[in-house]
Amino acid sequence: MSSLSVRVSRALSLFALCTLLQNLPAAAQSMQPVSGSLGVFEGQSDVGSVTPPGTAVFGAATGVYTLTSAGANLWSTVDGFHFLWKKASGDLSLTADIDFPIKTGNPSPHRKALLMFRQNLDAGGVYADAAQHGSGLTALQYRRAKGATTQDIELNIDAPHRLRLEKRGDTLTMFLSNGGEPLHQVGASIKLHLDGLFYVGIGVCSHNKDVVEKATFSNLELKPLAPTASSAKLALYSTLQTLGIQDNSPATMVYTARAHFEAPNWTKDNKALIFNQDGRMFSIPASGGAPQPIDIGAATDCTGSHGLSPDGKWLAITCTTPEAPGRHVFIVPSAGGAPRLVTEHPDSYFHSWSPDGKTIAFTRPSHGSGNILSISVEGGTEKALTTGDGMSDDPDYSADGKYIYFNTDRWGGMQIARMLADGSHPEQITFDNFNNWTPHPSPDGKSIVFLSYNKTVTGHPANKDITLRILSTADNKVRVLVNLVGGTGTMNVPNWSPDSNHLAFVSYQMLPAEDTGSSE
Repeated sequence: MSSLSVRVSRALSLFALCTLLQNLPAAAQSMQPVSGSLGVFEGQSDVGSVTPPGTAVFGAATGVYTLTSAGANLWSTVDGFHFLWKKASGDLSLTADIDFPIKTGNPSPHRKALLMFRQNLDAGGVYADAAQHGSGLTALQYRRAKGATTQDIELNIDAPHRLRLEKRGDTLTMFLSNGGEPLHQVGASIKLHLDGLFYVGIGVCSHNKDVVEKATFSNLELKPLAPTASSAKLALYSTLQTLGIQDNSPATMVYTARAHFEAPNWTKDNKALIFNQDGRMFSIPASGGAPQPIDIGAATDCTGSHGLSPDGKWLAITCTTPEAPGRHVFIVPSAGGAPRLVTEHPDSYFHSWSPDGKTIAFTRPSHGSGNILSISVEGGTEKALTTGDGMSDDPDYSADGKYIYFNTDRWGGMQIARMLADGSHPEQITFDNFNNWTPHPSPDGKSIVFLSYNKTVTGHPANKDITLRILSTADNKVRVLVNLVGGTGTMNVPNWSPDSNHLAFVSYQMLPAEDTGSSE
């Protein structure tokens, strides 16, 4: 072949290669050439817009993975980061020690190093990750649907020494170790479905499209998880969280424990939360910390039916005492003290104070149904606000005291309704294919939050997939706030912050007992 023919042949080959690259999907074009071993991973890609292209290097001698990447963000509806990945299926755990080697020159506190499970390499793809930020913030981030807004659960702690993300079925849970103790779950757990093959790996995002950041992942382990036997012992964890009501607002983990607790109320100074655990009452700073018991005298066996008076001076509780066996509504000073009996009849459950602080709405089950009653805070004669067959439950006064919102099945499935404060003129508020419970009007009167079960779920059970939704009182439009595992105990009673900008709630996780004190 002549030299001219060779040059023509090479030119044609180059042209064909360029044409092929132009026609590849964006994710494939961003694939970085593999140079040497990538450790336990198969490939690396820029997901979304990353300029210059990111890199990933594995040090076989040290076992350290070093990733560099620019990228505007890993948040909202579109991502931009570098990803070192392996295709996988089934249940897995990914664990690593994470560090940012560049600590000078004013690096971004928002840069992120990630342990991730991801459906595909699309910039708006479904994913969940354990994200370590440059500031030390740690969060479980997730996007439930393609192009949806990212949500997260943030931990108010120092940067962990070691981090793990674990996938069991559709449950993804974050574990960490702060000071060399065994890895343990921290209340960050979500339900997310990944179809068939998915991607598992590590990533870096600089949070500044014009800056390249670096992170290292050492002592990394990617392990399959054995299926959980049906007879395996499961441990219940409860997690108290707060969440802003605006779109894209993060959830913040306040307190988690291997225990059952429920029903947070926000104190009137916006500084603390009140909840019940093991039949007792506790308070905890809204920013996190150690729960402190509230003195309730001889009262025991308290339920998630409690709440503060409008002036914050009194706490209504539902408990039992030696003098009044069976659960009754009592009032104690909010700082603690001897309980004063309000309801004479047992099986009475507090739900709400009237805005003027003079009346309490409560419920009493009867013959398989339930009805709403009211009584003066001084006790005395009860007034039935609902009667008849069916369930009417979870009453809560509107901010102006004109209405009581509640849930009822009087029109068929469980829906949100309201009535005038004297029990007259009931009207249905929600009309959908969910079973809706526990409506709570906001202090500013603009919103009603409630929880929704799938239509197939009957009653008000715990540990189910639920959705917290918000209804606008201006136009009756409903939007999803967050999806979680919960139900009874999540928000039985008023749970708004005084400024109407945040909610408090409890989510639950059932994890294999051996994982609750994970060791390497």
